[in-house]
Amino acid sequence: MRMMSTRALQAAAVVVAISALSACVDEQGVFENREFFENPPSAAASFLGYGDRDSKLTICGNCHVESQSQWEGTAHAGAWASLQESGVDEEFCEACHSVNALGNPAEGAAGYVSTGDARYEDVQCEACHGPGLAHVLNPKDETIPLAPMTVGVANSAGCGECHQGTHQPFVEEWAASRHGRINVYPAGQEGTCDQCHTGEAALRAWGIDSPYLEKDSLSLPGEHMPITCGVCHDPHGGPNEAQLRFPLDAPDVDANLCMKCHQGRGNPDPKNERGPHSPEGPTLLGYAGWWPPSMEWGQDIVGTHGDSEANPKLCAQCHVFPFQVTDEATGDLVFQATGHSFAPIPCLDAQGRPDPQATCDDQERTFQSCTGSGCHTDQTEARTARSEAVTRMETLVTELRALLDQVPSTEFNTRDNRYTVAEGARFNAVLGVFRGAAVHNPVLVEALLLGSIDAVEQTYGVAAASTVSRTPAFELH
Repeated sequence: MRMMSTRALQAAAVVVAISALSACVDEQGVFENREFFENPPSAAASFLGYGDRDSKLTICGNCHVESQSQWEGTAHAGAWASLQESGVDEEFCEACHSVNALGNPAEGAAGYVSTGDARYEDVQCEACHGPGLAHVLNPKDETIPLAPMTVGVANSAGCGECHQGTHQPFVEEWAASRHGRINVYPAGQEGTCDQCHTGEAALRAWGIDSPYLEKDSLSLPGEHMPITCGVCHDPHGGPNEAQLRFPLDAPDVDANLCMKCHQGRGNPDPKNERGPHSPEGPTLLGYAGWWPPSMEWGQDIVGTHGDSEANPKLCAQCHVFPFQVTDEATGDLVFQATGHSFAPIPCLDAQGRPDPQATCDDQERTFQSCTGSGCHTDQTEARTARSEAVTRMETLVTELRALLDQVPSTEFNTRDNRYTVAEGARFNAVLGVFRGAAVHNPVLVEALLLGSIDAVEQTYGVAAASTVSRTPAFELH
C-alpha cells in the first residue's frame, strides 16, 4: 500500500487541528488543539512566511501540498542561500530574496523588509500571491490571494519587480521583444490566432486554467495580455529547466515550448493564398514548404540547427543566449544580458548592450550566440556563414520569381480546387526570404528553391535568363 507523504500527513494534521473545537479523548489517545501557525508580527502586514524554516514548509504548504512540493525544487526556494553564497549579499539585495511586498499587489514595508524575521527568507508563495493571513483565517473564495500574471517595467506587481535592472534585466529585455507587446490579430479569429497572439488564450489552449489576478478582466472584449513570464514559465515549478511549462529540447512542434506557437503555417494550405506564417518550427525540423516532384516527401531534411543532438536546445540555443557586457577599462559589469529579447544576433548600443529594436548591418551585431553554442569557432565565421546563406536564398528567390512572372495568372487561383506547381513555388519563394529561414535550415530551403525552379521550368516551359548555379551550396553533414 502506498504510504502518505510527509506533506500529506502534515496537511491532515492541520485539518484535524482546525476542525477540533476543544481537546477530546477516545479509547486510544488524547487529541488536543495545536496552533495552526505562529501569529505573524504586526509589522509583517499579514504575511505568514514559513511554518518550519528548517524543512522549508511554508504556512501555505500545509494545505497546498502539491504546490509546496513543486516549489521546493525551484531556485526561489533557495533564494536566500544563493544570496548569502554570492559574495555580494548587500542589504538592498535582500528584498528580492525574501517575502515582502515586491512581486505581489501589496504595498509598503512588509514581511522580511519590515521585520528581518527569518520566517520570510526565500521567495515563498506569498512573494507572488501576497499576504495569506486573511485566507488562512477564513478560506473562502474572496480571501484567496491571487498572483498577478501581467508584468512590466513600471508595474507595481509581478515578476518584473525583482527580475529587472543591471543584475538580471529580464523584464526590460522582454518588454523590448515581440513577446512584450500584444500582437493584433484579425477580428473574428479568436480561438485560432489569439492562442499565440495573447497570453491568456495561450494558457487556455495549453489546458492551463489556474486562476490569476487579471483573469476575469481579460475575458472582456479588447482586454488582452501579452506573452508574459508566467505564460512560458510555471511559477510553481515543474520538471522542465527554468520552470518552463514545456521542454526546449523536444524536436516536435506540439511538444516544444517555442514551436507550440512558431508553427503557424509551415506548409501551404491549398485554400489559402497567404504564404508562410510563423513557419520556424517546421523549417527547423526539416519539413516546411511545398515539396516539388524532385524531392521525396517524408524524408525530412534536418540541418545542423535542427539536430537535437548537435543543438540540444534547438530554438533557445540561439534565441535565449545570455552574455555579460563589461567595462573594457575596469572589467566591471555593465549589463547582464539575459537573452529575453529573443534576438539571436542583436544590434549593440555604444556600451555593447543588446538593442533588439535597432537596425544595423551584420558588423554591428553580436554573434556570440553562434560561438557560445559551439557551432562556430568565432564571430567572423558565423557572420560569414549567415551572409552566404542569406545571399544564396535571395539569389534563388529572384530567379524563381522571374520564372513565376512568366506563368499564366490562371495558375494562381485558390478557388479552382487544385493546387498548382506555380502556387507551390510561390509559397517557397516567400519562405526562402522569410525572416531567419536561411539560417534555420539552409539545406532544406535551398533544396525547396532549386526544386521549385526546376518544376516551374518543366511544367510551364519557361526559362530565366539568369546564370545562377543549380549546384547545391549547402549539404547535410
